[in-house]
Amino acid sequence: KGYVTTVSDPEHRPTVMDLLRGVGARVYPVGRLDYASEGLLLLTNDGDLAHRLMKAASHIPKTYVVKVSGKPQEEGIARLRSGLSISTDDRKRVKTAPAKVRLIRDAENPWYEITLIEGKNRQIRRMFEEIGHHVEKIRRVRYGPLALDVEPGRYRSLTLEEIARLKGGPAAQSSPSPRSKKSA
Repeated sequence: KGYVTTVSDPEHRPTVMDLLRGVGARVYPVGRLDYASEGLLLLTNDGDLAHRLMKAASHIPKTYVVKVSGKPQEEGIARLRSGLSISTDDRKRVKTAPAKVRLIRDAENPWYEITLIEGKNRQIRRMFEEIGHHVEKIRRVRYGPLALDVEPGRYRSLTLEEIARLKGGPAAQSSPSPRSKKSA
């Protein structure tokens, strides 16, 4: 949160690369998180892997924990689950793929776990706006077989097993890495 997911920013905002000072290899982000979101971000120095993962982005499940302002009606949640039409930056409409949606904390401003198999720009925010609710917080907690297991602003290298699972393609994406989870 508070970093632009890019290698450099013409507006001189902090980028995710600022968190990686001292890393010897040149790494690139795979996919993006918007400036107000936080969580798991994959960076790699393997250009072929990055290309394959971004090309296959519509098949790699990405899971988020989302806090919403106000309680959506069940009809709205059903629309998220079946896919709905959202606006884009250029004022067009696009249909989202069905999302997995699970209530994880019932409250006046509830928390949901959302799993997407695509990654349209600001998709989760726009999906909830479409059903009349503002998103207060978004944290990506899983990317394919990888689970968020480091503190905010920290990073770690992938294990050889995790790299192999990422290279295995979409079929290998469903089960999380056996690495123990830490607080996110």
